[in-house]
Amino acid sequence: MIQREMDPILIDTHAHLYDGRFRNDLDDVVQRAQDVGVTTILLPAVDLQSVYHSLDLCARFQGVFAMAGIHPTHVRDAKEQDLIEITQLCNEPKIIAVGECGLDYYWDKYFDERQPDFFAQQIRLSSETNLPIVLHLRDKQHRDQAHRDAIEILQRELPARTKASYRGIFHCFTGPDWLPEAAEKLGFLIGVGGAVTFKNAGVAEMIQKVPLHQIVLETDAPYMTPVPHRGQRNEPAWTKFVAEKIAAVHQSTVAEVAEITSANARQLFGLH
Repeated sequence: MIQREMDPILIDTHAHLYDGRFRNDLDDVVQRAQDVGVTTILLPAVDLQSVYHSLDLCARFQGVFAMAGIHPTHVRDAKEQDLIEITQLCNEPKIIAVGECGLDYYWDKYFDERQPDFFAQQIRLSSETNLPIVLHLRDKQHRDQAHRDAIEILQRELPARTKASYRGIFHCFTGPDWLPEAAEKLGFLIGVGGAVTFKNAGVAEMIQKVPLHQIVLETDAPYMTPVPHRGQRNEPAWTKFVAEKIAAVHQSTVAEVAEITSANARQLFGLH
């Protein structure tokens, strides 16, 4: 019997497995991920309820970890009490990060007062709990104001960086092209997902200039489905397509991309 070569170990650092689109086949979704070497899946929160859903899934599946935070498009309906409860939930052993949080100027008003306030509070929560933070930033097409505002808030709220360890992730990188350098100076990794496989997105060209030691892999499942499954529901197993594209762009191997990006994720989130 010929033994199949082992798949590289991959970590999906961003998947919304509590989403209703996984309700009917979640066991199969997790199994497919494990079958292709995705041994660890991290679940970002969008609101208080999603934190509890994520913790339920942590208890149900091995290798699944949760985050606690309020997504910028959810702050409109959030209460200050929600942040107090999220602060308490950060003591749970399976909570490995604050997030996802940030600024979203795509759906909401450009200068919604609650977005920067909730963002700043969660940056401080990350610092106080010594947990990494996962950032969601989205702008109108061809604009980068959300990213510029986020950098300004981070510079104001983050304590001085005293060591080379990383603080968090700029999730779902699609630009601007100056962001990786700014992120590196602040001590942040870049989360690369399905957009790197999109033909006209420009992400592959930008990622070519980002060293592997600053990249982690993600799917953002059920969103941002990579080629060749674009248009379908995304799932963690398809992290492998992201790894393959990054390997091609960097003229590397999938094994090397998997090794380096997984090591980045383990170090950032304290995974063993």
